[in-house]
Amino acid sequence: MGGLPMSFSRQTTLWSQATVTGVGVHSGKPVSLTLGPAPVDAGYIFVRTGLEGADREIQANAKSVIATEFATVLGDREGPLVSTAEHVLAALRGMGVDNATVEIDGPEVPIMDGSAAAFVAAIDQAGIVEQGARRRFIQVLKPVQVAIGDSFGELRPHAAGFRAEIEINFANPVIGRQSYVLDLNPETFRRDIARARTFGCMNDVARLWSAGFALGASFENSVVFDDDKLLNTEGLRYADECARHKVLDAVGDLALAGLPILGAYRSVRGGHKLNNAVLCALMADRSAWKIVEADAAHVQNVPARRGRASADVTSGMLGGMIAPAFGPDVS
Repeated sequence: MGGLPMSFSRQTTLWSQATVTGVGVHSGKPVSLTLGPAPVDAGYIFVRTGLEGADREIQANAKSVIATEFATVLGDREGPLVSTAEHVLAALRGMGVDNATVEIDGPEVPIMDGSAAAFVAAIDQAGIVEQGARRRFIQVLKPVQVAIGDSFGELRPHAAGFRAEIEINFANPVIGRQSYVLDLNPETFRRDIARARTFGCMNDVARLWSAGFALGASFENSVVFDDDKLLNTEGLRYADECARHKVLDAVGDLALAGLPILGAYRSVRGGHKLNNAVLCALMADRSAWKIVEADAAHVQNVPARRGRASADVTSGMLGGMIAPAFGPDVS
């Protein structure tokens, strides 16, 4: 495969399980989430445990999105299954994991510190292994565009992997206009995006609290601004942290394509609703994309393999630990 190390031409899953615990950003209630292995071509499978009767299971894809107002909510005919799925999905896609189970014992993915850093650490703890099947991609063949009010989103062809070009423009002068461009691979995701936290304005947070939402939001898991300053005493992790977090959300929302995307995503004044609308528009136009295997794609921005010697794991999985170490914090 031109430009792509052979170790990244095959699908990957997790070597073992890793668990994170925290609170739901809207409910404020404790929740535990466990990442674990999944078979070839499984994608991301969410399993809701702790329910009366049997566990519920759903494959995370564009068809499973049932709400995008405050977060990305996945569900089925029985109703919502899990909310705020975007950060853990971003970590899985950003770190190059193709197939994984996500077991969760509550209605929301834990917000942790408002970023994807805890999920990257869990992936590092579990380890990543290659599997016996070739990696597949959704290759964008022509531009697909969506406009919602003053928001605009577009997916267009981009042969060198996945690129996100995100622009935000908030009336709040402290946030203002920011933009960020990311060429996605595990190194850039870990270094530049994973630690960017969710953010909001104090008057919006107060309104959400009064409506019964964001009950778990705090300065420990959100970047909060008032009309003229940042309220978090520790400051920002990046000068453009808000734009970077929007990139993180876009990576997670577009992970619901079911396969990694070969294409460039541009978003102006967007969010979960726009991300999902552009993805659905792409999926609805069968002339706009095709599925290609690793030997037919030309991805140039994937780093070389790092890790341990190969080892058998389970049927359908081949060893070869990759990206096992959590790097130092970068600000």
